[in-house]
Formats: sequence, structure tokens, C-alpha cells
Amino acid sequence: MLYIGVDLGTSSVKLLLMDEAGDIKSIVTREYPLFFPHPGWSEQNPEDWYTNLMDGIKELTKDCDKSSVEGISFSGQMHGMVILDEMDNVIRPAILWNDGRTQEECDYLNNEIGVDKISAYTGNMALTGFTAPKLLWVKKHEPDNFAKINKVMLPKDYIAYMLSGIHCTDVSDASGMLLLDVKNKCWSKEMLDIIGLKEEQLAHVYESFEVVGNLKAEVAKELGLSENVKVIAGGGDQAVAAVGTGTVGHGMCNVSLGTSGVVFIASKEYAEVEKNALHVFAHADGKYHFMGVMLSAAASNKWWMDEIIGTKEYGKEQAAVSKLGENNVYFLPYLMGERTPHNNPDARGTFIGMTMDTSRSDMTQAVLEGVAFALRDSFEITKKLGVDIERIRINGGGAKSPLWCKIIANVLNVKVDKINSEEGPAFGAAILAAVGCGKYSNVEEAAGKLIKVIETTEQDPEVVALYNKKYDVFKDLYPTLKTMYSRIVQA
Repeated sequence: MLYIGVDLGTSSVKLLLMDEAGDIKSIVTREYPLFFPHPGWSEQNPEDWYTNLMDGIKELTKDCDKSSVEGISFSGQMHGMVILDEMDNVIRPAILWNDGRTQEECDYLNNEIGVDKISAYTGNMALTGFTAPKLLWVKKHEPDNFAKINKVMLPKDYIAYMLSGIHCTDVSDASGMLLLDVKNKCWSKEMLDIIGLKEEQLAHVYESFEVVGNLKAEVAKELGLSENVKVIAGGGDQAVAAVGTGTVGHGMCNVSLGTSGVVFIASKEYAEVEKNALHVFAHADGKYHFMGVMLSAAASNKWWMDEIIGTKEYGKEQAAVSKLGENNVYFLPYLMGERTPHNNPDARGTFIGMTMDTSRSDMTQAVLEGVAFALRDSFEITKKLGVDIERIRINGGGAKSPLWCKIIANVLNVKVDKINSEEGPAFGAAILAAVGCGKYSNVEEAAGKLIKVIETTEQDPEVVALYNKKYDVFKDLYPTLKTMYSRIVQA
């Protein structure tokens, strides 16, 4: 049998066709426009997602036995607000995760309602990317549109609705709306009252691997697929990417070294995190996860190499780095502000510790180490929650650097594994489709059978000890410089 995984991203939709053994048969990508009607705003037309999805499925399945397609599931860009009227027509363009117009609404939720209350209701604090502040913005600035709302949906849930006719969402994606009681996996009545919504205006909540329905007859006919093709709920992009890397089950951890850096830790239990230093969301495997996000990970290295040194030969520059744990130059990788654990948009990138002996390779090493130390900030928070992490899985562009993997292994004191797949969210979505169709009994079984470790970088106890001392210095730099950052921004 065959399974379709859909990754609905910010700039494109990626579709993957997988057989029951986990072999990828075809991949198709379709791009769509992104609109910026005002500085700091970011919107898309949901109809563009659906049009490109349908065209993509047609191309994806053109050379296969279409009768073998059994299920379809999704990974989706999180937090986006799609609002439908009573005829299920889109009321206005979707406001996306990277839209920054809702700072006033977040301040209202965190300061006037109170961050302690918001966290008690949802497990998280209000951030500009989340869905609830967007709804408050529409309520204030577009009251006629707010009055028309019959259903509030997330991006991937809109396309699931268009395929199945079912208003659905899943626990992982809904966790990022600031409307879900994450601990109990149900809508928060208190948050709905604050926003001014009724529960019937929200979709029914499923686990990510649950079947929500089948393809509508007219959709199946247009695609040439059976009406028996199952539509499985799917999940938010980070949770489904974690499924695609096998990061499921208690204590499993994945580090994504992309433009931003993500530390994703699977947990069998819900736990509150002090000062909301990590996101606490439901996981696509039926349990929970903690997530730390740093805004400039591989982006820091790209900035250093491209803009400062002026080279594309990253490997050559990194080859000059030799003395791990002995560098006295530190780099704080806050080139775009920072999320975890500081949640400070005013934070700035900083080199400190240079002397007349400092070399170019020392500063290259400091950039790589600074990102690793910032990732460790999330690990230290996780340790306080009682989650013991002995090894991680790593992906993203930065993971191609053996040196960076070695630094991360020693800074975090973990084994660093690379796996046999780089497809992440789309592959994870196909796995959820296979689980939903009954090919596997649960997500952990599927991940265990389909995803294999192909390479491991191990830590060196002597270097670990050196990096522990260096981290003790690094973690004190931000609080020391914090007031200076705000002064720099205001100057």
C-alpha cells in the first residue's frame, strides 16, 4: 500500500509518496505566494494552498497504482489563523506564524490577564506568532470579520477539511494556538471566554494519527483516487518532523540545525516549565514534548562565513579549528534577538574575550560553540524537569558539518546520531498516515521500523569537562549584558 505525506510550509507544499516499507517513491513540491501588506505583517490565501495541493497530488501519483493509495496525512506550518464563515468560505487571508502585528494583544494577555493565568490555562505564554492574539487583533481591527467567524482553523486543517469535509485539528498543532488546555488536550473554556469565542467555533480535536474521515467523492474523482482513502489528522510541523526523525517516546531528543535551532524533547508526561522557558505542547505520538527555539543557529554560521569572512568554503574554514574546549573567545548568537530561554527581541550577537592572540579560526570556533552553548540552555531546563537525555538525533544544514556535530556532542555531553532520512515533516506525515491506516499499531513502532541510525559522533570526557567550565562562563554573559542590549537598541 502507499501513503501520502503533505508538508504545508510557509513558501511551498511538499508531497511525498511512501510505501509500507518506508521507501520513498516520489516527491513533489509546489510553491505559492506570500504577502506582506504592511511592514511586519505576513499573510497567505488558503485557496492557494489547496490549489497547489491538488495539482501536487496529481503529479505525485501519476505513475503509481492509484488504487494502492490508502491514506494521506499532514504536517503544517503552525499558529496561522484561517477563519471561515457559515458557508465555510474563507473570510480573510490567513495571518501566519511569522506575522508580528499582535504585540499589543500579547501584552494584554500576558500583563493584564496575567502570564500566570494564561500559562495555567494553556501551558504557555502569549507570543506574537500564536493564534489567539491574532483573533484578538481581528476582533479589535476587523470587527465585521470577527462577527462572521463560524470556524477557526489552522493551515493544515483547512486543507484536511477541503479533502474530507470534516472540521478537524490535532493536539500538537492546536497546542500552538494558545486556546488548548495542553495538559488535558481539550479546548480551554477560560481562553475562549477571554477571546470571545464558543467551543463550536473550533474544530474537533484528534490525536495526530487518528482518522478524521475519507476523501470526499468529488475530490477522489478529480484525483483519480478511491473514496476509501483515509484522511489522518496530522500535526504541527515540528512534531511531525520529530516523527520523521524517530524522535518519539520518552527522553528522545532531536536537534535541528537549520536557519533557526530547535531542541525537541519527547516526554511521556506533561510538565510545567518555570517562566515558560520552553514550549510545552502535545506530541504527534500521543504524548507530550518540550521545545526550545533559538532564532539564529546555522544562520549565525552563514552570517559569519558569508558576510564577515566572505567565503563559501565553510569546510575549509572549519578545518583550521583544532583545540576544542580551549577557546577563550565567546560568541552570543543573538543576531535576531532570542527566544529560548531569554524571550528577548532586543538581544544582540556579541563576541567577547578577544586578545591580540585571537585568530580567525578562534572566532569561527566561537560561532560554532556559541550556538552549541545556546542549545545547551534548553538542555539545562530539561534536566530540571527530570528528563534524562543520553543521545540526540541531528538534522538540518548545520548537521552536515562533522566539526559542529563533534562540538555539540561534547557541549551537550551526548551521543549525536544521524539517520537514514532527511525528509523530516513530509516523511513524518506519511508515517502518521500508515499508522492511521493500521499498518503499524502506534507511532513508536512505525518509527522504530522505518528510521535507522547510520552514523554516531561520541563525546570525549576530557573535552566535556573543558566545555562544562566554558559553559559556566557563557551562561553568565547574557544576564551581565542584558541591560546593555536594550540601551543599544534604544540608542
